[in-house]
Amino acid sequence: MTHEFKTIVESYLIAKEQGLKAVLATVVDLEGSSYRKPGVRMLILETGKMIGAVSGGCVEKDILRQSETVFKTGKPKMMTYDGRYRLGCEGVLYILIEPFNPESEFFNAFESCLKNRQSFRVKSHYSKGVGEHDAIGSVVSFSSKSYSISKFLKFNEDALVFEETLKPCFKLMIFGAEHDAVQLCKLAHYTGWDVTVISGPLESKTIADFPGATAFFSASPDALELNSIDNQTFVVLMTHNFSNDLKYLLELKDSELVYLGILGPSKRREKLLSQFLEYCPDVDEGFIENIHAPAGLNLGAETPQEIAISIVSEILSVVREQEPKSLKQKVGSIHI
Repeated sequence: MTHEFKTIVESYLIAKEQGLKAVLATVVDLEGSSYRKPGVRMLILETGKMIGAVSGGCVEKDILRQSETVFKTGKPKMMTYDGRYRLGCEGVLYILIEPFNPESEFFNAFESCLKNRQSFRVKSHYSKGVGEHDAIGSVVSFSSKSYSISKFLKFNEDALVFEETLKPCFKLMIFGAEHDAVQLCKLAHYTGWDVTVISGPLESKTIADFPGATAFFSASPDALELNSIDNQTFVVLMTHNFSNDLKYLLELKDSELVYLGILGPSKRREKLLSQFLEYCPDVDEGFIENIHAPAGLNLGAETPQEIAISIVSEILSVVREQEPKSLKQKVGSIHI
């Protein structure tokens, strides 16, 4: 997940300023089932601090012990974790542990990639043989250049390869600045999403009122800049003002949104959509189909915090194309 990789990079930069070394652990292969799938990563500092996790907690201590030799020798290594005879996981994990020390240019390229909401690729060369190897390690590729995670890697054609494309972080645009918008902003940020808050020009709010927000704009509907909306962007209208919701809806009509949620009861939705269609009778049917109003899943939510949970849950079910149900009713694997 991009937001997890972002946290790893940010944590490394802080550690580097403190003169601390770091290694990266990546699950590159799996036989059987596991709490997390290949591609999950964690950063380990030489102090023993771990950023992120690759399991529900059963593997991390073993990785920490295995990382000690990587700190000493600077050479990447492979380890396995067999969870078939332990509680929790039921598979064998293959984990690449390597020094994390990219060249300085990597960080500028990564920041630019995040800012421009571009995808990037991570390719990990590995072996199923336990221990140190000379031809294993990871490379991160942006649109124009690739960077090794470790500086002295020599790959060969015999190495196994795990490769994945990491898309831009999910982005949530919240139109509204009341207390419930603050709670939704907090939860979305905690989930790892970028959050943009748009308030009306007459409201005396700033980004400081929205913990976790990436950006804040105070603008009238006709002054909105919507060029940044992509297929990883979700919108929730929660202004508590019918007229403003209608104006925002009109401005958003040409956007290809995966999810557009509108707060409020069903009667309000019918009235809102009726007036919207009077202004835009030829609007694309796909736009209407992607409107979720009232926003959120039926969880019995009452408080602003609970409503935020129901909205984020619905967004995830839509973007992951899943029908919400109790996991005990699901047949087969829990994860996609």
